Amino acid sequence: MAEFTLELNDDQKQVRDWLHGFAADVIRPAASEWDEREETPWPVIQEAAKVGIYSLDFYAQQFFDPTGLGIPMAMEELFWGDAGIALSIVGTGLAAVGVLANGTEEQIGTWIPQMYGDADDVKVAAFCSSEPDAGSDVASMRTRAVYDQAKDEWVLNGTKTWATNGGIANVHVVVAVVDPELGSKGHASFIVPPNTPGLSQGQKFKKHGIRASHTAEVVLEDVRVPGHCLLGGKDKLDQRLARARERAATGGERVKNAAMATFEASRPAVGAMAVGTARAAYEVALDYAKTRTQFGRPIIDNQGIAFQLADMRTRIDAARLLVWRASWMATTGKPFESAEGSMSKLYASETAKKVTAQAVQILGGNGFTREYPVERMHRDAAIYTIFEGTSEIQRLVIARTLSGMPIR
Repeated sequence: MAEFTLELNDDQKQVRDWLHGFAADVIRPAASEWDEREETPWPVIQEAAKVGIYSLDFYAQQFFDPTGLGIPMAMEELFWGDAGIALSIVGTGLAAVGVLANGTEEQIGTWIPQMYGDADDVKVAAFCSSEPDAGSDVASMRTRAVYDQAKDEWVLNGTKTWATNGGIANVHVVVAVVDPELGSKGHASFIVPPNTPGLSQGQKFKKHGIRASHTAEVVLEDVRVPGHCLLGGKDKLDQRLARARERAATGGERVKNAAMATFEASRPAVGAMAVGTARAAYEVALDYAKTRTQFGRPIIDNQGIAFQLADMRTRIDAARLLVWRASWMATTGKPFESAEGSMSKLYASETAKKVTAQAVQILGGNGFTREYPVERMHRDAAIYTIFEGTSEIQRLVIARTLSGMPIR
């Protein structure tokens, strides 16, 4: 088991510097254009694929880093470049995590390569969980999956929303209800293969931030997928549902559902994204404060500015420490007994919102214009306290974990 350390090894430093160079040289110069266009930056994704960043191999190497720091380190550097473009590059990873968390070895080997494609023909994937009437309230999910035993097929019907890459993905991972009586415990995840009839893109959302990342509804109308597209297989599902029914009857322990398994694994990574955006805004503000003069001296000479920057850097470092701790715990198999994964996501997300707002304030009128990147960073940061579990939901998870009470 790897010991917890705050020092990256030489290989990790090399990867970090490589990613930082790509973020600085490829992502940042394109950030403003794709934010304005509000379109998927396919040329940038293809460049990432050519150098090996957008690939199964790269994410596997980071995912299986024994220290747990590979993924958070990569997320921080890419999102330091630009949140919208970075999310377009890493968004497929959420669907991949969904397969890794719930799928068999055969399913992992079959579907994850199809999510990425190759450098000459890049593909993306989508994880579809949220619904118009069931965001944080996963127990209210309405998308149904019904098993057709005669044909060994599952029939999916419903509408998903807020799906990154929804409708444009090569592979969709869809969470659906298989047993409505079990609430969130009666969910399962399904692969919807490319070009499956009945799946279509609904509304594409025009967003406040992360505008280079495609977000849309996914409509499922009598979508039929083969039995082998049920992640984990039917035997495993039947066993899990039987345990859930037994525990529900006896008032026993809770059973995790498929969507929550994915989110639990990805929360520290989202925290790392937030750290990257916060760090980028802090660096712009620090440089501006050192070079901008008012009343004959740099504005950083004023305590009102200097103290803000001190607080910004302190919060960023604290957020990174929480993210690294949670990532290390997850990789080394240590349970989140105090909801450390949610802690990391909560604190890092709130830090990104606060730090980017302070950066806008330090730049004054310039910070409010699109001539400077902190305006975009501030818009992008708003998403971190919303997606993959709002800050309110993170606090609920933490409070329930600490107290053992069903806090509502």
